[in-house]
Amino acid sequence: MPTEQAVNPWLQLPIIPYLLIFLIFYFLVIKPQRDKQRQHKDTLKNLKKNDEVVTAAGIHGIVALVKETTVMVRVDDNVKIEFDKEAIASVVKAKD
Repeated sequence: MPTEQAVNPWLQLPIIPYLLIFLIFYFLVIKPQRDKQRQHKDTLKNLKKNDEVVTAAGIHGIVALVKETTVMVRVDDNVKIEFDKEAIASVVKAKD
């Protein structure tokens, strides 16, 4: 009479397709998002006076003053608004 061998439950799971799905998900979603966040962080770090920016609210303006955590943006003559640096969505033109 043949003896039954103990079967490892991990061998019964189809783990390879799950790993492939995770790898595809990582390279299509997670890695590009992480790269985009890193690029945005570098953009905020290199923000300087006279850069033309767009805020997350869609306000266009020119950077008048850069502080440690905030930015003063000139939106019109004699009108300046202070924003958190994270509220800057993009730099339209960087002044060299």
